[in-house]
Amino acid sequence: MIIHKSHSKTDLIDLINHLNLNIQFSHQDNKKNIHDKLYSFIKTDFKIDKNFYNIEHKTDLINYLQHQNPKKILSIKEKNNVMLICKYIISYCKNNYDLSKTKYKNYQDLIDDMDFIKQFGDIPSVRRCCRLMNDDIKCGKQFNPLISPQVKKDLDEKRVIKGHTLKILTIKRGTKDEPIVVSFD
Repeated sequence: MIIHKSHSKTDLIDLINHLNLNIQFSHQDNKKNIHDKLYSFIKTDFKIDKNFYNIEHKTDLINYLQHQNPKKILSIKEKNNVMLICKYIISYCKNNYDLSKTKYKNYQDLIDDMDFIKQFGDIPSVRRCCRLMNDDIKCGKQFNPLISPQVKKDLDEKRVIKGHTLKILTIKRGTKDEPIVVSFD
């Protein structure tokens, strides 16, 4: 069995830990050693616990490892392009949501770029762009980044650790169908 090259050593270690696979490894092991241990483990019979990878059986695990890592769907060139678009959008937001101070000619170009980058919600800059653009009153559209279950779990854990679960004041942008709602927790 050949593991797809997009799976890094850290990804393999995380997979082993989250699936509670009985594989002994050291963080000093290189990717090849972990690959060999994983390969020999897959030959045996084992049970997989419920997980956010949606891997239930041995065949699912083999399939997951043989295909490209879903967390790394962008090439470096594509990611740089997404990051450049994020910089343009953040610049627009920092300049008081003024189109004349950006490269954009109209709101449709801006919305098209947002619709393109929101599918890469695992990138922190994309999440920031979505959060900033949701505060833009002129736009009139909500942007929700698509975040993988692994990253969502990590973000939730970080939020709990930081203690940002307590909100003092929440202000939601109003629309014709939903007026402004102010709630106190």
